[in-house]
Amino acid sequence: MSDSIIQQSSQRVASHWLKSYYFVRAGVALAWVAGAFTVGKAVPPIATALLVAYPLLDAAANFVDAQRNGGLINNSSQALNVVISVIAGVAVALTIGTSMNAVLGVFGAWAVLAGLFQLITGVRRWRTYGAQWAMILAGGQSAIVGVVFIKQATAPAVPSITDIAPYAAFGAFYFLVSAIWLTVSEARAKKSLLSA
Repeated sequence: MSDSIIQQSSQRVASHWLKSYYFVRAGVALAWVAGAFTVGKAVPPIATALLVAYPLLDAAANFVDAQRNGGLINNSSQALNVVISVIAGVAVALTIGTSMNAVLGVFGAWAVLAGLFQLITGVRRWRTYGAQWAMILAGGQSAIVGVVFIKQATAPAVPSITDIAPYAAFGAFYFLVSAIWLTVSEARAKKSLLSA
């Protein structure tokens, strides 16, 4: 078997993993949003658990994805994302009893950094997988929303989990778009192989 065939085969496996990963992340984010707007809105302990869990879920997802794609050493943007997401989860847990404004500020700082690292990951992956425009766009939007969160955190109005939930909903949308885009790209590649 030639090197090019082996490389194409490993790229197909990696692309399939990435597509599945994006679908799972979209599903988890949608479940989180549903929880935030229903039981999270009505039951403060559930809202607390959801708010702490959100950045920790992001840390776990980035860790697993980086491990599947050469490890944390070869994926420095994801490694940094893991670190800042864990720090954000801990910071939310520490500040939630004090002030929801402080929690929104933590989410804002995390969204800025996590967004920038996601953008970098998307740019890096574009050469290998393509179909990363949605991830790049999501990373940029996350950074912008993070700045807005930080500004809102200093306002007198007390935010709630429903102020953060639309951010997660947009994340779900971008992961779903990326998964669908990769699915279409795979189908086109298969079709061109069969017709060649």
